[in-house]
Amino acid sequence: MEASEISVNITVASNGSGDYKTIMDAVKVAPSKSSERFVIYIKKGTYREYVSIPSDKWNMMMVGDGIDQTIISGNRSNTTGWRTYGSATFGVDGKNFIAVNMTFENTAGPEGGQAVALRSDSDYSVFYRCGISGYQDSLYAHKNRQFYRECQIKGTVDFIFGDATAVFQKCDILPRQASPGQSNTITAQGREQVNATGGFSFHMCTINGDSDLISLNNPTPTYLGRPWKTYSRTVFLQSYMSNIVRPEGWLRWNPAFESTLFYGEYNNTGPGANTDKRVKWPGVHILDSTQAQNYTVDQFLLGNAWLPSTGIPFDGGLVG
Repeated sequence: MEASEISVNITVASNGSGDYKTIMDAVKVAPSKSSERFVIYIKKGTYREYVSIPSDKWNMMMVGDGIDQTIISGNRSNTTGWRTYGSATFGVDGKNFIAVNMTFENTAGPEGGQAVALRSDSDYSVFYRCGISGYQDSLYAHKNRQFYRECQIKGTVDFIFGDATAVFQKCDILPRQASPGQSNTITAQGREQVNATGGFSFHMCTINGDSDLISLNNPTPTYLGRPWKTYSRTVFLQSYMSNIVRPEGWLRWNPAFESTLFYGEYNNTGPGANTDKRVKWPGVHILDSTQAQNYTVDQFLLGNAWLPSTGIPFDGGLVG
């Protein structure tokens, strides 16, 4: 899906060749509570600005020139006085948001502490062929229904966190080298109530170290996740896990959560997918196909009801 294939409403270009030079100027003129898709094309370049899409901006779509071409960059972090939520380079609240072919980054580095690149509270939001790059807390999938397809997500500590109901499909998950003494946790899912709908499902993803991690003799220990909240829920389905994933799989946070969380694995491959030495917590499960089906796009996101209208490809169920 390229900008040339879509009817564009506004073009942003930092060199002045578009309608606006900054993304926020374009966001401000977008209609409120629109029932029609409003498309902003962001030409290649690095945009050093903080973007916030308010809750009354519905059906907004942003299309860039490529994951390494259109980059929105910031460096707010906990160590420079920003709370986690407010540190986001890009934050979106308006429902039905779509981003395609662009990167959201936070360059605070491993020493910056919590430093969010992308925060989404947008219900029915979709991120397709996007880069999300940071260190601790890169992606704050805060709440509501979210779909990530063919994205590249980089980070260190808890770098995919929040309590959205989110499916990550065919994404590249790339843990990076963290500060000395730290461990990488790919997820810190935050479900707080047993009947809440939140959870993270990774389907047909690839988990491999970023180049800065796999090039070292002593790479940061990497785990699939740790339980940020009492009923933390995360599953990995039909995904490839390289040997950077520790045999234990999951990292302890609060021992009291280990019987209330739900962590599942189904038909994953690669050296990191061997479950023989996984932690023996009551909440950790090797799923069968019936259980795994509950966490697919069709069933977990009810994606057949809303994803076709976005034009973004998806696989509704298990494959093979």
